[in-house]
Formats: sequence, structure tokens, C-alpha cells
Amino acid sequence: MMRSIFNRQKRSSLAFNYTVIFIMLVFALGPIIIMLMNSIKSPAELGKNPLGFPQNPQFENYPNAWERGGFAVTVPNTLKLVAGTVIGIMIFGGMAAYSLAKLNLPGANILTLYFLIQSSLPVQLFLVPLFFLWRVLGLVNTHIGLIIIYIATNSAFAIFLLRSYMVQIPSDFEDAARVDGANELQVFRHVIIPLSWPAFLTVGLVVGLNVWNEFLMATVFLTKPELYTVVTSYWKFASRFGRDWGMTNAGAVMMILPIMLLFMMLQRQFIAGLTQGGLKG
Repeated sequence: MMRSIFNRQKRSSLAFNYTVIFIMLVFALGPIIIMLMNSIKSPAELGKNPLGFPQNPQFENYPNAWERGGFAVTVPNTLKLVAGTVIGIMIFGGMAAYSLAKLNLPGANILTLYFLIQSSLPVQLFLVPLFFLWRVLGLVNTHIGLIIIYIATNSAFAIFLLRSYMVQIPSDFEDAARVDGANELQVFRHVIIPLSWPAFLTVGLVVGLNVWNEFLMATVFLTKPELYTVVTSYWKFASRFGRDWGMTNAGAVMMILPIMLLFMMLQRQFIAGLTQGGLKG
């Protein structure tokens, strides 16, 4: 009798959990599915049937959006910014995190607290003086100037997460490498990085997504069309062709599809690195 009541309560609890998950799934995937369907509709059909399946698919919306939105230029620009920022974060952020976690630096805890606080500060606080400084240095309308800004604004999060992950690595591995004659750079390269790759992967994904989606800095510091990023070019494209919702939806799909596929392929490693780095140390 008691087992029957327990099983009934368990099934009821599972039904409630699945219902909540289904509702959250609808809210998460519903807009994306609607956007996909609307991306192959004509403006007339979209006006009559904005939520239904397309009756006469207009697949030419995608090549038209690609050409008119200038994505052939802005996608490589954005990939350049993403690659430069992620590589810089991995190198400098990784070495900084290793120093704070393993080298017993004086004031390491204070520096860690500073990075945690700095990661919560809005970038708008130093946008104006930074623009004037970058103009004096000749870094406005250059990708390298924007990469430096992205590295600086994302370093605090990267260092904090990597440091939290590296703290939990046993010191025996490093001591063994030092006994064999390895210097600190070799210890970091051959011992710490292989053991911390989930955290590095997590940092790379988060930073890459931030750079891909970043709008404010790209709009302020890049004013030449040939230097635009995907987000800024889509904003210009949507402003120009705002009445053609089918084509603008196609442009939005092309803008978000690469990062969605990348996240889906690496989501397990991303969650593992984020939880282990955030909960330990």
C-alpha cells in the first residue's frame, strides 16, 4: 500500500517536472522555430500567416540576405575578432590565472577579488575616455584596437574562472615536473593546460559568444562598412530592409546559426568546465 502511494507520488512529481521542462522548452525554442519558418516566407504571406508553416517557401531569401547584408565581408571580420580575442584571453588570462592559483603571489586573493568586482562593472563607465584615448593612439577603425578592448573587458571573467579551476589541481603534478627540470612556463604549458582544458574550453566559448554578439563597442569603434561585424551589419541591414521581414529573418538565422551549432556540439564540455570552475576552489 505504502509502495503504491509512493509510486503514485513519484509519477505525479515527474509529470510536474516534465510539464515545467516542456513549457520552458516552448519558450526557448518557439521564437527560433517561428523565425526559421518566417525566413522562407514572402512579405505578403508573412503578413497573412506570421505563425504558421510556409505555403510557398522562398529560399532565395537567404542568398538575397547574404548579399544585401554584406555578410561575405562581416562574417570574416567577426571571425577575426573572435579568434584574436580568444587566443589573447587563453594566453594572457591563462598565465595570469596560473600565477594567482599556483605561484603564491603576495596579494593574490585581493587581485582575485578585484577581478571579480571588475567583471561586474558596465563598460559604459569608461567608454568615452577610452574612445578619446584610442583616437589619439590611432586604434579607432582597426580590428586590433577592438581586439585589445575585448581582451581587456573579458579578462576578468576568464582569469577568475580559470583560477578557480586551477586551484583544485593537485600540486604533486607540478612538483614532479619541476623535479624533472621544467621551468614555470613549461609547467604551465605541459601540465596545467592539459589538466585544465575544460575550463579553457568554457572560457573560449563564453568569450567567443560575447565577441560574436557584441554591439556597443563594435558600433562606436568601427565606423567603416568594410570593418563592420556581423551584428552591426545586420543592424544596418534590418534598418534598410525592415519591411521585408522574410529576408531580415533569414539574415537573423544566418547570424545566430553558427554559434548555436557550436554550442550544441560543445555543451557538455562547456557545462563541465563552468560548474567545476565555479563550484570548487
